[in-house]
Amino acid sequence: MSAGSRVLLDGIVRNRRRLTAGSAMYGGHQICEALVPVVIGVVIDRAVATGDVGALVRWVGVLAVLFVVLSLMWRFGARLLTHAEAGEGCTLRVEVAGAILQPRGIRTDLRSGELLTISSSDADNTSYLLDHIPRVVASLTATTVCAIILLLIDVPLGLAVVLGTPLVLVLLHFGAPLITRRIQHQQETAGEAASVATDLVSGLRPLRGIGAQSAATQRYRDVSRRSLRATLRAARTQCGFEGISATAGNLLAAGIAIAAGGLALDGALTIGQFVTVIGLAQFLVEPLAQLTVVPSWIAEARASANRVALVLSAPPSVPVGQRTLDAPPYGLDIADLRYGSIAGLDLSVPPGELVGVAAPQAADAEALVAVLSGQVSPEDYRGTIAVGGADLATVEHRAARAALLVEPHHTDLFTGTVGSNIVGSKVVGGEPTGDDAFLDTVLRASAADDVVGTHADGLRARVAERGASLSGGQRQRVALARALFARPPVLVLHDPTTAVDPVTEHAVARGLSSLRHGPGQTFTTVLVTCSPILLATAHRVVVIEGGVVRATGTHDELVDRDSEYRKAVLR
Repeated sequence: MSAGSRVLLDGIVRNRRRLTAGSAMYGGHQICEALVPVVIGVVIDRAVATGDVGALVRWVGVLAVLFVVLSLMWRFGARLLTHAEAGEGCTLRVEVAGAILQPRGIRTDLRSGELLTISSSDADNTSYLLDHIPRVVASLTATTVCAIILLLIDVPLGLAVVLGTPLVLVLLHFGAPLITRRIQHQQETAGEAASVATDLVSGLRPLRGIGAQSAATQRYRDVSRRSLRATLRAARTQCGFEGISATAGNLLAAGIAIAAGGLALDGALTIGQFVTVIGLAQFLVEPLAQLTVVPSWIAEARASANRVALVLSAPPSVPVGQRTLDAPPYGLDIADLRYGSIAGLDLSVPPGELVGVAAPQAADAEALVAVLSGQVSPEDYRGTIAVGGADLATVEHRAARAALLVEPHHTDLFTGTVGSNIVGSKVVGGEPTGDDAFLDTVLRASAADDVVGTHADGLRARVAERGASLSGGQRQRVALARALFARPPVLVLHDPTTAVDPVTEHAVARGLSSLRHGPGQTFTTVLVTCSPILLATAHRVVVIEGGVVRATGTHDELVDRDSEYRKAVLR
């Protein structure tokens, strides 16, 4: 069984009670609907044709009861099934979001926009199967009842339904794989478009700064057009399939009605029976149409379920570690690291040291930070990363995250307040609690006190989604304050001051050094940057070139003796 089919089956099992009861009620509704033309035919033959007023009253009463029952069946069945469908959609959204947000991460090539699409529209499309199944049950029930009634009236008419319906369904079933492929391709391109849109919106300010709006617009236009073509192609396939399905069902119903007319003219059917057959033929149009589009329904649900399964079955990026760490302080040791442009990097940072890592090639810095942050599975890189003498790949992930914190260059802020973005769960009612004196120290060290001071609400100042209400420099300072407030034994910062002015950068450099490396402090800090202001505060600077360590020394020593370093950091 495929992973997508397992997702669909799990949803059915989870909602089996509501699904069973709701399907039974839908089936009961269809039985009552099918009996309506039968009762009308009986009224005509036994009451209208004979002039029997008593029979007319009795059968009209039966007809009224039928309408009451079918109405109640539909109402309560729809209530149960709507609850099941909405609940399953919510469950899938929570499961997908939980898989994406789990602390160990997931190994996937899907981008954030695609993950967002899967956790929303694909989760909903998958849950729609719980609406499709009762409709299929109801349609099969209606078709079966009609076939039985027609067999009792006239065997050839009943056989037309008994034999014709499966034949039509079997022929149409061959179109299901094509529909599945095209819908899945449409969903993938839609996810790609959403991902590009998310990236462009979050990076709108720097795009404007470098005048790249036209290139960004063209990029989104291209991916949007691909998505549109895929959508139109899938829609044409579905519409064509549904048109053929409806035609086949209508032709079958029309054939039954025409045959009944011939039998009535020959006197083989009474007037009441003829009315019953015409009514059943007209009633059959809807269940036959629904049965013929079943492959299209299931194909769409399966395509979405396959995408949901991609996330739910994705292996974790970080393995399950069992090892614990001794009490800090910790150092950071990197041995023979090979990933991306990093080609055998060796770097040892003893506890309490503030080390600057200058990587003139941005790819080297990005690769190093990606591995240290846990974004890369140990299976995808070679070498060892150890904190406190323990290989991080073997350390329990919560302990590893508590020991080593990496604040990437492209950081994220969240909807809330400035205070909640810095101290997180330690905010109650919008006000920070706990070590307020330390928070004030962190705000000054990161120069985030200016951000707080420029807003009348201070720490309660609202932050829009992804920090869009703040400037780039303000976002960097709030993110730096968040990292410093966490007080990790080992902190890695990647270009934390690229969007601030030199005066603010000097304040950050002094504050960072004082907070984490003042008297009595044993914290370890690694600054991955080419900023001369930050590198000047480091105890030692390591220069990476070609994926390996090329030079080591203080900032002043390297400026004096290393022309390549001088060109890289004093531009």
